[in-house]
Amino acid sequence: MRMELGEVTLDVQDSETGRDPVLLVHGFPDTHRLWRHQVRALNDAGHRTIAPTLRGFGASGRPEDTAAYAPARSVADLLELLDRLDIGCVHLVGHDWGSGIAQGLALAAPARVATLSLLSVGHIGSLLSAGWEQRQASWYMQLFQLDGLAEDWLSRDDFANLREMLAGHPDRDETVERLREPGALTAALAVYRAGLPSEVLFGPAQPAPVLRGPVLGVWSAGDRFLTERSMTGTEKYVDGPWRYERVDGAGHWLPLEAADRVSALLLDFFAEHGRPRR
Repeated sequence: MRMELGEVTLDVQDSETGRDPVLLVHGFPDTHRLWRHQVRALNDAGHRTIAPTLRGFGASGRPEDTAAYAPARSVADLLELLDRLDIGCVHLVGHDWGSGIAQGLALAAPARVATLSLLSVGHIGSLLSAGWEQRQASWYMQLFQLDGLAEDWLSRDDFANLREMLAGHPDRDETVERLREPGALTAALAVYRAGLPSEVLFGPAQPAPVLRGPVLGVWSAGDRFLTERSMTGTEKYVDGPWRYERVDGAGHWLPLEAADRVSALLLDFFAEHGRPRR
C-alpha cells in the first residue's frame, strides 16, 4: 500500500492482521521485498508484519536534497507510520542500513520497542572500533561519498561494478534494474552521504549512545562488508539482555540467503522476551 506521510510517501507491505506487530526495516540497496520470507514465516506464526520501503528506495518517495536522507528523517517516517497504523509497540528488526535506522528509532522512542534485532550491522561504536580489517571492508563507504563519481563508477559498463559489489545477492538483477531508474542510484547513495560522512568515519570518537535490551545481533560468516567483531562488540553498548548468533553458510543478505534460519531466530527471540506493549 501507499502511505502518505508528512514529508514523503512510502511503499508499505502490511499484513494488517495478527498479534505482536513486527516492524521490518531493510537496508541498502533493497526494498521491503528483502523480508518476504520472514513475512511469510512471521505471519504463519500469528504475527502482524509491517515492512516499509524507506525513503529513497524502490517505489517510495525520493527527495532531492541529500540532507533529507539523514537517519533521523527515516526514524521520523517510521514513527509516523506506526502512529498512522495505530501501533504502539513493536518487535523491531533491521538489516544493513535498516539496522542503523532501527537503532535510531529504539533510542528516540524506547517505549515503543519490545525487542531490537540487528542483522549484519551492529552498533556504530562497535563498527568504528572494529579495527583495520573492518576499515578495509568499509572502503566503499568512502566511494559512496563522491557525488557523481560514485554513480558513474557503479553504473559504468552496464552496471558492471555494482553487479560485482552485489555478487551473492539473490535479487541482484532485479536490484540493478530498479537502480537504473532516473535518480534511483543517487537517492540510494544519499543515505551514506547524509548518515556516514567522512567526519563520522574518520573524525574523533564521539560519545556512543546505549541501546536498551533485549537486543539480538545476527552476523553471517560470508559477509564481505562487515566483520564479526563489528557485531560482537555491540554488547558493550547494550544495557540489558544481549544475544549474539552467528550464521554460517550465508553472505551479507542473510534474510534471503539464510531465510529459514533468520526467521527461526527471530521467532525464538520474540518468544523469549514476551509480547509488545500496546
